[in-house]
Amino acid sequence: MPATQIESPLAHLSDEQVEELGKEFDAIHDEVYGELGDRDRKYITSMIEMHRRLLVISRAVLVASPFRPAWALGTASLGAAKILENMEIGHNVLHGQWDWMNDPYIHSSTWDWDTASTADAWKHSHNYIHHTYTNIRGKDKDLGYEIMRIDPHQRWHPVYLLQPFYNVLLMLFFEWGVAVHDLDLDAVRAGEKSHKQVAKELKGISGKMRDQIVKDYIAWPLISALPTVGLELIRSGGAVDRGEGNRARRLGRKLGRRVGRRRSTQQVAADFAATALRSGAETFKATATANATANVIRNVWSNWIIFCGHFPDQTYTFSRNEVEDETRGGWYVRQLVGAANIEGSAFFHVASGNLGYQVEHHLFPDMPSTRYAEIAPRVKEICSRYGLPYNTGPFMQQLGMVQRTILRLAFPGGKPRPKPGPYKGEHFGAASRNGSSNGHAGASNPRHRGATGSGPEQQSEGVRVEMPNDD
Repeated sequence: MPATQIESPLAHLSDEQVEELGKEFDAIHDEVYGELGDRDRKYITSMIEMHRRLLVISRAVLVASPFRPAWALGTASLGAAKILENMEIGHNVLHGQWDWMNDPYIHSSTWDWDTASTADAWKHSHNYIHHTYTNIRGKDKDLGYEIMRIDPHQRWHPVYLLQPFYNVLLMLFFEWGVAVHDLDLDAVRAGEKSHKQVAKELKGISGKMRDQIVKDYIAWPLISALPTVGLELIRSGGAVDRGEGNRARRLGRKLGRRVGRRRSTQQVAADFAATALRSGAETFKATATANATANVIRNVWSNWIIFCGHFPDQTYTFSRNEVEDETRGGWYVRQLVGAANIEGSAFFHVASGNLGYQVEHHLFPDMPSTRYAEIAPRVKEICSRYGLPYNTGPFMQQLGMVQRTILRLAFPGGKPRPKPGPYKGEHFGAASRNGSSNGHAGASNPRHRGATGSGPEQQSEGVRVEMPNDD
């Protein structure tokens, strides 16, 4: 059995070690930002292009959505497109990871995404509140999303008995749960947020709701249905010309009235038109169902990835007293042990928005996601040297621990699960991978830091993460 520890990982570090650790992490950030260039730009533009291609493929296939194989392929393609847009593109662009390109389109100040949350509200609640106060009980609103008890330190209430049930609802409608969460109704009740601001945000959410309903449940189903109706009408027209008209004329001669011919021809045309409309309605319904299913696929996947990165047994939570007078190095340690990675293939990491590297993301939320895999060995090396845990595990293990926690803490009681001990997973040489001969990085370049630099403390209100500055 691996060694476990419950006390804060900061307990065995001296103030000098914490300060030096902060400088090492600053150095990694500044080094990566100094290297960003064309290959990074090509990556994000290729992801946006892939998303567009998946959309085109899915919309084209869903024209034949009444046929089950076409429905399944179109739904899967659309679900993949929505996941890619939400996770690897939208989440990371809104974090400011690509702001360094100064692209007017791929920028946190201009980007909007296909989800219920408005960009501004999400950037405040997630980028600022969550990433500044990560896992501080009573400060981090994402800790259980204010509706779940996911830490035994949280006071139990009878309403939590229902959390295994509304956990399933949250999975299915995760984008809407996040949008309501972003309103921060607790802040309204506490008088920290004006009703005017809430009204503004509700207007934004209602606009996003309207756009999604029109796009996914009216416009695209109608676009899918129109070709079906058109093809049926063309086919019926040819059929009338070839055979049905002759049948009508024979009927008219038999009755001895020319009007009979007209009525019979019109009746046949009306029958074909009704058939065409029924086929169009069937396609409309099948496409709308496919769109709804794709939205659920995206919601469930994003819920799993986010929960697995924050709520497994390995992660620590902190009281407000523990983080009082927190230094920059202490902030880094809290981010390090308050998140957990998910192990997987390169495909998995793209599909998860590279949030399988949740540890690296929390250390450097504004760093382009493609760089997380590259810096992970260096983060592990720091953990090994300073005797800190590096939280990671396979997807099913992390998901299983999260669901077990949600079920157990729905009831009174519970205690913290054992935590991983210091990371000892790999052997590192005496020289650090950042080039320092003694295994410690020097002070980071100050031109990359501070409120006007390219680091986590960016000046933009939508991107900024507040970190202690020890300078």
